Amino acid sequence: MIETQYNPDVLSCLANLSNDEVFTPPSLVNEILDLLPPELWKSPNAKFLDPGCKSGVFLREMAKRLMKGLEKKIPNKQERINHIFSKQLYGIAITELTALLCRRSVYCSKTANGKYSICEDFKSEQGNIYFKRIYHTWNDGKCIYCGASQEAYDREDALETHAYNFIHTEEPEKIFDMKFDVIVGNPPYQLGSDGGTRDIPIYNKFVEQAKKLNPRFLCMIIPSRWMASGLGLSEFRKNMLEDKRIRKLVDYPVANEVFAGVEIKGGVCYFLWSRDSKGTCEVISIRGGEVFGPVERNLNEFDVFVRDSRAVEILRKILSFNETSITEILSVDKEFGWTSNFSGFHQKEKKGDVPLYYIKKGKRDIGWIGRSEVTKSIELIDKWKVMIPQAGSDGGKKIPDSVLGKPLIAPSPSVCTQSYLFFFVDTESQAKSIESYLRTRFFRFLVSLRKITQHATRSTYTWVPKQKWSGTWTDEKLYKKYELTQEEITFIEKMITPMSFSLKENNNE
Repeated sequence: MIETQYNPDVLSCLANLSNDEVFTPPSLVNEILDLLPPELWKSPNAKFLDPGCKSGVFLREMAKRLMKGLEKKIPNKQERINHIFSKQLYGIAITELTALLCRRSVYCSKTANGKYSICEDFKSEQGNIYFKRIYHTWNDGKCIYCGASQEAYDREDALETHAYNFIHTEEPEKIFDMKFDVIVGNPPYQLGSDGGTRDIPIYNKFVEQAKKLNPRFLCMIIPSRWMASGLGLSEFRKNMLEDKRIRKLVDYPVANEVFAGVEIKGGVCYFLWSRDSKGTCEVISIRGGEVFGPVERNLNEFDVFVRDSRAVEILRKILSFNETSITEILSVDKEFGWTSNFSGFHQKEKKGDVPLYYIKKGKRDIGWIGRSEVTKSIELIDKWKVMIPQAGSDGGKKIPDSVLGKPLIAPSPSVCTQSYLFFFVDTESQAKSIESYLRTRFFRFLVSLRKITQHATRSTYTWVPKQKWSGTWTDEKLYKKYELTQEEITFIEKMITPMSFSLKENNNE
């Protein structure tokens, strides 16, 4: 029996640099390239740019397509290779190391003009894969281009600065001094903004910079967090949702289905932006091997993007009742002014104290603090509260999903740290009614439509309608009130796991 040898593609075997700089598998690259018009691969004049090269896989896979598409127009193989690599394919590497890796995988030589380079036309070592070490431009401790922290990234020359060439310039068109038909790639995702304790997204800056170059087509794979949340992404989200040139969007709610071993909260997506074509967007969602779509969508129907098209009709039906949002009785972030790591309380009650609810190392607990020490939102101290931890599920990685952590009722008087948001009412019976509502699948389904990561902010509850707090709420009552069909009910219950109803649960997260 003859053994079949398996020769894996080396670019499918690379370990990722980090969760922020992820190597793209060749199979995924080809899914993204399939969004582009096939005639591009037959054009000897089309120019392609990857502005965030890591392994060179996008350039390599585009070269394969051009080699086949230009076979009749440039029959001589070496002439075709020379033309494609020297006049059609361009890349900007993100680090000096990835520049060498890109040239090795694309030109088969770490120097473009080296002895073993497959392209004979290059005079320089870089070829068309550009890298220049540059530095952040600091102002008030942050980079004016990417927002990186000076404390974290003002480094000695031996260390990588992560000042990416493509986004650290007002004139990206001057890097190669030419117009591009296609910009495609997988940019870096985020950087630490304040010494590494908090991350800021930068993938949006690559998308925005690419649009400035005004290519005919733009394709990028980026985290999906922009659809509903993300630090500093409000304007980017608004622009993306209103951009009628985004004609195709493919969404993976679970990132490790495309990037094995990588956890990216909220999943990833890739899109096709077409400069000369406007209209609705063809949306596809892929999860657990199940493909839903394509569905034609107006991306800007809501202020955030509802990822699952099947949920849109349910949401429209509920919003048509024009009821007040439950956020009317929901606290704001840090309502009493204390962060999650606040420690200015004591464990034993003293005269004049009020209980303070907090979460430490994943465990719920109660401390005590003097009423006189509460200086913010004093009017809410004596309200009955239904508290809900801001950190809940993993952002939709599992189906069915619990979406939120279990609520708890805090009697009057009470306060809490930033670990909790809370709904406030006047009586215990009203608090019990709200808690029953929070535990329904109906409630948590509406929250899930705006909750794309683990964290649930106040705006996450925007689409949840306020009810009358005069009894116990159940899914059956809510399904009937909003006239949901059996198909809609089945969909909700497939997506959201049941939550038991008990006022005597332990305090563990």
